[in-house]
Amino acid sequence: MSLPLLGLLVASLSTTPPEPPAEAVSSQVNYEDALVRWGLDSLGLTRAETPEGKRLEAVWVAREDVVSESDPYPNFLNLLHARTREEVVRREVLLTPGQPYLAALADETARNLRRLGIFSAVRVVPVRGSGPDTVSLLVITKDVWSLRLNNDFSAVGALLQYLRLQATEDNFLGLAKKVALDFILNLDTFSVGQSYADKQVLGSRWTLTESAAVIFGRESGRAEGSRGGLTLSRPLYSLSTPWSVTAQVAWNVETSRTFQGPDVWQLPYPDGAPVPYVFNTREVTGSVLYVRSWGDTSKWELGGGAGAYSKAYAPPVAAPLDAGQRAWFERHYLPRSEDAGYAVTTLRAWQARYEVLRDVDTYSLSEDFQVGHSVSFTLRYAAPVFPSAAHFVEAGVGARYRVRLGDALTTVAAAGSLRRQFDDRDGWSNRRWAAEVHQVSPRVLGGRFVARGLVDVNIDDLVERVVLLGGGNGLRGARVDAYSGQRLLLFNVEYRTAPLILRTLHVGGVLFYDGGSVFERSPRLVHSVGLGVRLLLPQFNIIPFRLDFGYVLDDDRPPVGSRFLVGGGQITDFRPVFLETPLR
Repeated sequence: MSLPLLGLLVASLSTTPPEPPAEAVSSQVNYEDALVRWGLDSLGLTRAETPEGKRLEAVWVAREDVVSESDPYPNFLNLLHARTREEVVRREVLLTPGQPYLAALADETARNLRRLGIFSAVRVVPVRGSGPDTVSLLVITKDVWSLRLNNDFSAVGALLQYLRLQATEDNFLGLAKKVALDFILNLDTFSVGQSYADKQVLGSRWTLTESAAVIFGRESGRAEGSRGGLTLSRPLYSLSTPWSVTAQVAWNVETSRTFQGPDVWQLPYPDGAPVPYVFNTREVTGSVLYVRSWGDTSKWELGGGAGAYSKAYAPPVAAPLDAGQRAWFERHYLPRSEDAGYAVTTLRAWQARYEVLRDVDTYSLSEDFQVGHSVSFTLRYAAPVFPSAAHFVEAGVGARYRVRLGDALTTVAAAGSLRRQFDDRDGWSNRRWAAEVHQVSPRVLGGRFVARGLVDVNIDDLVERVVLLGGGNGLRGARVDAYSGQRLLLFNVEYRTAPLILRTLHVGGVLFYDGGSVFERSPRLVHSVGLGVRLLLPQFNIIPFRLDFGYVLDDDRPPVGSRFLVGGGQITDFRPVFLETPLR
């Protein structure tokens, strides 16, 4: 999330602007509808009533600045922001003059523009042409503030678990290119780095991203490692794009420490002193994947590629561990070191249908949801192509089904993975499955109920993954990382009120219930309740700011100050990546 100009928040509430124009008044009802009226009026256009199939005559583009006349902020701020260039917008338009107008392509154009991440709002509207058998297209965009200090953080009481500060220009020279300096603070390290992202390389459909950072220990102040990566891809930028290709390399070298609350987790060594959960990590990966796509509404995507990686993990040389402690730690908690070269095949079947809702995770901004089925299957075979290479076959499957009934949205997702080893560790491993149900209710008193149930079961994990629960990761009000295990059961239920709009500041309230457990064999749920506040400034951020206070009903409670949680996004954003990509 980002709060780039806190002074603007104060100004928006304390200043007394002149009598607002009609757009400003209507923006209290809906932020994007006011933008559409502005776009139509500025070009003297009128909505088309029955545009489908008519010949497209022209494409119009209306680009609104970050601060418009209807916004309660000083217009000189626009001088510090390069408005997105018209050719950047037009490059994403999938309709061509002379062809029939298709609403599906207009909707896909809007989705592509929103994915660029440089607009607070995008609307694509059919307008009347010069004759009864023609129609034109109006693309309306409003820039989001791009020169900013992005920040993402998680804090429970006085404990700052994570902080990311990113001085970035998300829309460099109005060209949809991102340049950034990055600072990340963890409990044990901080890193300083840079990144660059170009979603339209030399005006093409190719995308390039790169990043690099140096990692420093907070206590020593010395460099402990580095991480970075480079990705070049030609994505499936439209539903009719026949192929894509992605090539990537990445590395990560660091000292990994697992914390429980503010301290390094002390593992219960059975024959002596506890063992700190600390190990050295060295990972290098590279891959290339080609995907072929077929179908219109029912999509099929078949991919093939190859990759290699080297992953090494070891207790720190300087760690005060005797031979017994070291062997116990390596056997029970240290991820498995492994080198592999592999071939991979992917298959995905999904339904190219989308619904747009405005008030699920945000308040007034359009959110795109793919509805219907989405099923993926990945098969990877690693052959012993060099002496140290592992020999295995592994498979992962993921499935999701989402349906909109009236104004309600229901999502069911599940994933599973399995590996078969053929080397000295012959046998089955990496048996894992997870499932999630996510329900968004129709509007109730203007707001919505949002409920989520999640289960994640891990068996014979080669990376010895441990789940921590408590605080800002799903069980609000509990002690930070109070509970640990390899299996997770979590429930979250929230009532999110309709926003109160103060000028353009959207303020909403939340009442919530959380129930969760991490366990080895059988769960014991811990329950908490609480309330919170959500804030959104659409000109400057599209992710809401979150402040919650939780109260544990049936277990130990931390001090009152440690029950407050602040961060970005919604609590339901906390979910395993495994559900989307069972094999990573």
